[in-house]
Amino acid sequence: MKIAVDAMGGDRGVSVNVLGAIKALSPEGVGQVARKQPISIVLVGKKEVIKKELAKHGATTFPIEIKDASQAVEMDEDPLEACRNKPDSSIMVGVKMLKEKKIDGFVSAGNTGAYTAAATLTLNKIKKVKRPAIASLFPTVKDFCVITDVGANAECKPKFLYQFATMAEEYVKYVYKRRIPRVGLLSIGHEKSKGNKLVKDTYDLLMESDLNFIGNIEGGDIIKGVADVVVCDGFTGNIVLKFGESVAQAVIDILKDEIGQSVFRKVGAGMMKGSFQGLKDRMLYEEVGGAPLLGLDGTCIICHGDSNANAIKNAINVAVEFEEQGVIKHIEENIS
Repeated sequence: MKIAVDAMGGDRGVSVNVLGAIKALSPEGVGQVARKQPISIVLVGKKEVIKKELAKHGATTFPIEIKDASQAVEMDEDPLEACRNKPDSSIMVGVKMLKEKKIDGFVSAGNTGAYTAAATLTLNKIKKVKRPAIASLFPTVKDFCVITDVGANAECKPKFLYQFATMAEEYVKYVYKRRIPRVGLLSIGHEKSKGNKLVKDTYDLLMESDLNFIGNIEGGDIIKGVADVVVCDGFTGNIVLKFGESVAQAVIDILKDEIGQSVFRKVGAGMMKGSFQGLKDRMLYEEVGGAPLLGLDGTCIICHGDSNANAIKNAINVAVEFEEQGVIKHIEENIS
């Protein structure tokens, strides 16, 4: 299996993308044992820059190729303008390789809007899918849930949300082995009468479907883990995701500050080091890796812009699992 990585994407630049690729190919890479077949990685970006970075790590024996791309999309660029004006950017080149079946998946921490636009304009949609959607893992007190959409579609119709739920159900079912995922519709109250017109009309569609629809859920229900799939429009979902990320980091920062207030607290913290690491692993985006863009004929994994090497490694593992489990095929069968 061949997974491409946007070497130029993200806030931290080429170094973390190259190191993340190396980590994913190392024996200790998370998910390595579960892989059904060996993988190789294609680093897409400015060839000479990537070669220098690989040389720093002595990664000459790893199954890594370089695909030259002379341009890079900046994080603050207009997505559509970037796609039009930079045809040789690492994002555009990676998506074209996916279209031509030269790779099995493409991972990028670059400009999310540009990646989404490039993928949507270049790749075919799965038959009958109206709009692709980003499905992101979100931590809960029990484990995690998947929220969709979290940014691809600010304006939605009820049928879009219904399809988001259907696609996310297949993702959760096959990648995370939840046999009958519980689907919740994000609203301002549990009652059927609560919410705007979009939510009310979507509620009726989900009630009539074969999905395991548990009804409306409120914002506070997400963290309680009452649903495996949380459905909403991309505008709302993106706000929820960004707020959740900031709260997770704030909790960890506050804990660090409180622990540093006295020697006794430091001693106690030392004894609970494993628990604190577990808290961090469950709450921070870097352990999630990346979010798939569901609904397209290609494995597209979108990473947080501030991803470190560990996050890139985990995103590569998400791409591998997504492809090995045949999620696209399952979506195609179920959506029809």
